[in-house]
Amino acid sequence: MTVVEVAELVGAGFAAGLVSVLVSLASLVSYPALLALGLSPVSANVTNTVSLVFIGAGAALGSRAELAGTRRIVLRLGLVAAVGGAGGSALLLIAPASTFQAVVPFLIGGASIFLLGQPYLARRRESRGVVAAPWWRAPLLWTAMLGSSVYAGYFGAAGGILVLAIMTAMFPDWPPHRINAVKNVVAMFANGAAALGFAGFGPVHWSFVAPLAVGFFLGGRVGPVIARRLPNNTLRVVAAGCGIAMAVKLAL
Repeated sequence: MTVVEVAELVGAGFAAGLVSVLVSLASLVSYPALLALGLSPVSANVTNTVSLVFIGAGAALGSRAELAGTRRIVLRLGLVAAVGGAGGSALLLIAPASTFQAVVPFLIGGASIFLLGQPYLARRRESRGVVAAPWWRAPLLWTAMLGSSVYAGYFGAAGGILVLAIMTAMFPDWPPHRINAVKNVVAMFANGAAALGFAGFGPVHWSFVAPLAVGFFLGGRVGPVIARRLPNNTLRVVAAGCGIAMAVKLAL
C-alpha cells in the first residue's frame, strides 16, 4: 500500500465513524472506499466488517455518560447480537450476498418510517391510557434484534438503522442519545462475532484493516461529542431520512 492509500483509508474510516454514530450508515462511506481501492465485493465486505469493531470501541469510550447504568442491558443485547452476527458471517461465507437484495429495501425503509413515526405512536399510546405492553411485544422485539444482527453480519448495509429502530421500540422512555450510544456498543458485539468468523475463513485484506480501523476508532470517539450537542430528536430524524434514501437507492 502507498502512503496516499493509507491516508485515504484513515480519512474514509474517520468519516464513516462519524456517520455511524450520527446516522448509522458507516458502510455507506467505507465500503465504496474499499471497492475503489480494488477489493472484490465480498473481500471489501469482510474487511469492512472486521474494521467496524473499532467504531464501537471508540463510541463506547466517547459515550460513557450516556452508557452509565446500562451495563446489564448492554450485555444481554450484546449476547443476542453476537449470536446473530456469528450466524450472519457463516451465511455470507456459504451464500451470495445477493440473497438479500429483494428484501433489504423494505427492511431499511420500514425501520426508517418506524423511527419517524415513533413520537406519534408514543402519543397515541398515552392518549389511550396504555400502561402495560402486550405480552408478545418483548419476545417479538428480541427476535427482531437477533434477526437484525444476522443481517448485520451477513450483508450489513444500514444494519445500524434496524437496530436503532428496534431499540427505540424496546426503550420508548429513553432519550435518543442514550439509545444511540447503546446501539453503537451492541453493534460492536455483532460485528465482533462476525469478524472472528471472517478472520478465520474469509478473504480479509489485513493491510487495509489497520488504517481503516484507526479512522473508525477516531470517528467513533468524536461522534458522541457531536451527537450530544444536537437537539434531542435530530439524530432520530436524520437517521430515518438517510435510511429512507438508502432504501430507495437499494431498490433502484
